[in-house]
Amino acid sequence: MIDSDGFRPNVGIILTDGAGRVFWARRIGQNAWQFPQGGIKRHESPQQALFRELREEVGLESSHVEVLGCTEGWLRYRLPRHLVRRRQRPLCIGQKQVWFMLRLACDEGTVCLDQSAQPEFDDWRWVDYWEPVQRVVFFKRRVYDRALTELAPLIFPDGPPQRPLPRGNGQGRRD
Repeated sequence: MIDSDGFRPNVGIILTDGAGRVFWARRIGQNAWQFPQGGIKRHESPQQALFRELREEVGLESSHVEVLGCTEGWLRYRLPRHLVRRRQRPLCIGQKQVWFMLRLACDEGTVCLDQSAQPEFDDWRWVDYWEPVQRVVFFKRRVYDRALTELAPLIFPDGPPQRPLPRGNGQGRRD
């Protein structure tokens, strides 16, 4: 399902451990890490898509998490030109996402990455809150930053942790 502007409706999932860290998963067979996310099917609400994707990608049910909130509106990112499938109709130029902040309400051993016939991830770990902004693929960074910024008050009522300095900022050694 692609909207009239070329964006695929999607949900993004930020899962916290209750100590301010977030769930970070590695795409199967790649050295690419990201938050769980997935498309919204026709006649499916964002919340229904959230729980379907959570079950398929992470093996968690609605009873395993507490929904803390979601972004007020859609956050969009465009795909780089080389990733746009020009022959596909309708043409998809990117994704528009509603992001959800969840808190794990069960033992982390409940996480199971092979619940679906085609698993999305092969590894996961807890990371510091802002780390995903620096580590995700470049074209998703702005959306990750906006989602984490908007949703931070849900888990950090006194203000989020300080952001790390950007990598390669000219101060000291580069990564």
